[in-house]
Parts: sequence; structure tokens; C-alpha cells
Amino acid sequence: MQVWKKLFFTIVSIMLLGSAVLVPTPATSSVEAATTYASLTNKLNTIMADARMKNATTSITIRKASTGEVIYERNGDKGITPASSLKLLTGAAALDTLGENFQFSTAVLMDGKINKGTLQGNLYLKGQGDPTLLKSHFDNFAAGLSKKGIKHISGNLVGDDTWYESVRLSAGILAEDVPYYYAAPISALTLSPNGDFDAGSVIVEAKPTSNGKATRVTLTPNTGVLQVVNRSKTVPKGNKNTLKITREVGTNKVIVTGNSPIGTSGSKEWIAVTDPTMYALDIFKRSLAEKGISLSKSTKLVKGKAPASAKTLLSKKSQPLKDLIVPFMKLSNNVHAEILAKEMGRKVYGEGSWDAGLQVMRDYAFSMGIDVSKWKFEDASGLSYSNKITSSELSHLLYVIRKEPWYNTYYKSLPIAGSKDRYVGGTLRYRLNTAPAAGNIMAKTGSLKNIKALAGYANTKDGELLIFTVLTENNKTSTIPSIDQIATAIANHK
Repeated sequence: MQVWKKLFFTIVSIMLLGSAVLVPTPATSSVEAATTYASLTNKLNTIMADARMKNATTSITIRKASTGEVIYERNGDKGITPASSLKLLTGAAALDTLGENFQFSTAVLMDGKINKGTLQGNLYLKGQGDPTLLKSHFDNFAAGLSKKGIKHISGNLVGDDTWYESVRLSAGILAEDVPYYYAAPISALTLSPNGDFDAGSVIVEAKPTSNGKATRVTLTPNTGVLQVVNRSKTVPKGNKNTLKITREVGTNKVIVTGNSPIGTSGSKEWIAVTDPTMYALDIFKRSLAEKGISLSKSTKLVKGKAPASAKTLLSKKSQPLKDLIVPFMKLSNNVHAEILAKEMGRKVYGEGSWDAGLQVMRDYAFSMGIDVSKWKFEDASGLSYSNKITSSELSHLLYVIRKEPWYNTYYKSLPIAGSKDRYVGGTLRYRLNTAPAAGNIMAKTGSLKNIKALAGYANTKDGELLIFTVLTENNKTSTIPSIDQIATAIANHK
């Protein structure tokens, strides 16, 4: 593939130059801090002596944002699975590589002629990665075609997803995660069910009806790409809600089981589709019908590449990356991370693949003076348990990007502790919600089974900005309480 030659030279460069890029801070049980941080050091050491942290594998680094000086470190060079804190690198690389004003594109094309209201040929829906496409956007496309006089389509409805490779799932995804939105397949042509932009998923909701009857199951948007198997039942008020909604792995069957008590709201789940391209085509077909555009009996919904000679009828640009990075980082959107990686690969190496995209991320880290030999990642979202990074290198990244022209956009995209607005507080809206941490911790969370992380910036009581990175794994008892104590101690420092 095209990327390998460039990868070879990059790898050679890293081997030759990597040791000169950064002098790592030696890993120790705890580092003697400067006198001004002695009280903070003592508090942190006390927290680290807690059973949760003692029984976990940890890597912690705290730096001064003004100079990059390390003021506290515990196993700073220990490789830990970062979970979604890996998105800190993905977001930085995307802003640097694609630019704040980058926009995804989607187009509708034809390869025939319009004769008396009939498109005599195929209609193409060509995606270039936009994860923010909604049913309403397809409605707008259909309305635009109607205005151009198209009332009937004689050919096929073709989904062009060739902008990216055909590999749909990143390495390391567990089978138990595949049915859900956070592990949805990646396609250059996809669709989101609502403004959270969980591309490639459908909202499946089950609500109680009357006692003894099956629940009422609805799909948003309504689509035929999922087959609902409803085994659930409505039960009297006061019973326990045991509803479960999942998808049978390897099939399109959504299985709804359990009891839904009368008087409750039921349950909902964001279920990943198996083929985002066909999902988008199905919704587009419905939008066409709603606008009075019919298809021939012979029309098929198929995947294919739009010919170079195809005529563009309509097109749409997404919101710019400086806006998209908000739901990406605040809500920790895995699909956005993987799409951005493929888009970076497409731009730099001419290949919309994970291999190319992840190499761009490594190239970027290396260019910023990061010791890439201490980073191992096989996706861009942090979903893989095989990913490993060190708190020292992650905190160094958070330090060096402060000089970048897009830093303010990046900084504002981080969840803000205790803010109830989900597009401000994000994954921290229900954590650290009291003084002094509330409003003063701006950080990315990370969470997988037995893995918890928090990394970002903290305003202290004396007005100093500190960078902190806390990575923990092998923690059978959640370390979140201890991590939040660490963040609070930093914010309380004066």
C-alpha cells in the first residue's frame, strides 16, 4: 500500500533520533517536589496510600503549565492502558493535521439524464466521512432533488463509501462491545440518530403498554436495517424494570428482553448497525419517498464507486472541526476518533486507513518531541486494552501543545468538572461538582473495565495552571474516588 514507504522512513528516523528527543524523568515511587509544592506532595502521597491506589497499577505526573517542570511523579514512565484519555493525542493531531476549519463533505450525484421527471440512471450518495449527518440532512437532499424536477429514479441507489478503506472495526474491539454505539463500524458514509452524533447507531426504545402485553419498540430514525425481536413484557406497576436491549453479534437482530413496569419510561439503548453505508442508503430512500420521489421496481440499494463522469447535483459541508471537536472530546465519541484518524491518513498518506491514520498520529507526536517508543496504540479512540502510554509523555504533550495556534479550541473542548450542561461538563458533569474542583478541572476522562484515567489542566487556588495525568489499571475497585481526590487536592493548592 502507498503508506509503507513513508512509514519505513518514519520508523528509521525515530530509531535514529528518538533517544535525543526527550530526556525522560526517572520513574520513582514519589518525587521530591520543590518546597512550594511540599504540602501538595504530602497530600498526594497520602491519597496514593489508599487501598484503591495501592492495589492498582498507576502512572501519575504533574507539571507546571508555564514551564513544563515536573512537580510530582509516581511511576511516570510506566505504560498504562489509557482508555479514552488517548483522545488527547487524537484531538491534537487532528487539529494540527486537518486544521480548525476542516469540514467533511457529502454529495449526491447522477450518471444519467433527467427526462420528464425521471432520472434515467443511477443516483449516488457519496460520503467522505461526515459523522454528523442526520435524517434531516437526507430530507434536505431529497427536497433539493425534487426542486430539480426529479420525481422518479429508474436506476439504482448507490452508496459510495470508498473514501476510506473497507475495514470497519478497529483492532482490539471485544465482541461484547460490538452491538453498541461506542463500538460502531466506521464508514465514509454513515448517519447519526441525533445531535450527539453517535454515527452508525440507532436509538432503540422499549416502553410499557398494557399488563401482560409486549412492550412497544421504536427505532430512531425508523430503519429497516435492524430486525427487532421483541421478547419483553409489560408488568404491573411496582415491579422491577429488567429490560435489556442488545444486538445479536454478527446479525441485524435487535433482541429486547425483560419486564417493563407500567408507569415507567421503559428503556433505551444506542445500538450499532452492522453496515453504516446501507443504513445511510435506507434512510435516504425513505427521505426520497417522503418528498414524493419514487424508485423503479428494479431499483436496488447497493454499494459502489461513483464514476468520475458522474454529475454532482447537491453537496453538503459539515460543521468545521473547531465545532465538531466539542461533542468529540466532551462526550468522548469513539466513532469520531476513528473517523478523524482515517481522515488524517487520507490527507497525509493518501489512504483512509487505520494504518495510515495512526502513523500520522505517531508522526505528529514525534514532531512535538514526544518519545513515541513509550506509546503503543492500535486505535484512535482508546477502546483497545492493548493500548499503552505513560503519564509522563501524555503530560508532556499537554504542555507542548500550549504554544499551538489551535490550543484555545483544544482547551475549550475538554470536559469542565461539575458543569451540568453536557456540552460543557461532558463526561465530568457529575464529577468534582463542589469547590474547589468545580469549574477548575478541565480534563479528559478514560474508562474501561478495571481501567480509569483523568488527564488535563487544573486551576489552583493561587491562580496557577497545572497539568496532571493520572492513569490507573488493574483496579478491581474503582479508582475514580481517589483520582477525584487527587484532582481536588491540586485545585485546592495555594
